[in-house]
Amino acid sequence: MVNVDRRSYVKQEATAYADAPQQIGWNITISAPHMHARALHELRDHLQPGCKVLDVGSGSGYLTAAMATMVGETGQAIGIDHVPDLVAWSVENIHRDGKGALLESGQLQLQVADGFGGLAEAAPFDCIHVGAAPVRVPPALKEQLKPGGVLLLPVGPPLDQAFVRITRSEDGASYLEDRLFGVRYVPLTSLTEQLGLRQ
Repeated sequence: MVNVDRRSYVKQEATAYADAPQQIGWNITISAPHMHARALHELRDHLQPGCKVLDVGSGSGYLTAAMATMVGETGQAIGIDHVPDLVAWSVENIHRDGKGALLESGQLQLQVADGFGGLAEAAPFDCIHVGAAPVRVPPALKEQLKPGGVLLLPVGPPLDQAFVRITRSEDGASYLEDRLFGVRYVPLTSLTEQLGLRQ
């Protein structure tokens, strides 16, 4: 995380390093730094050089950039979000942070896509992180894990969410689900629902 400057990925630079979520527009937030740190810690074994990872609901691009630095030149981190203007802003953020070379090399990609469907054309992934909470785990995300891969996401309705780690078995036939702790995240929604809430 020290290699990615959070100030380049927020709207209010004065509070960029505060350990709290911050509104960045489009009815979403950038998560608090401690949650980004926890996510990277939980996924560390699947963010090794050469790994391929997916960040669903990539928002500002901050966590996807951190993942890209961890997987190195031989790996790839792909961030997806369903709001085209937000994806365009996240690309600007990467350049503002001096990390345009990650985009140019393909080590980091930011694309417009529906988070519920993942990114089947780029699968399978060593790990998948989701930055917003679906009520139930999207089946497509589990199916896009490599055998032994990990899906980390908040799950549940607004008042009863948990951070959950799902590990696919080495033979790919089953999944082990661990509820880690309670959380409060913005919901993973359709594009229409999300933009319909804008004020």
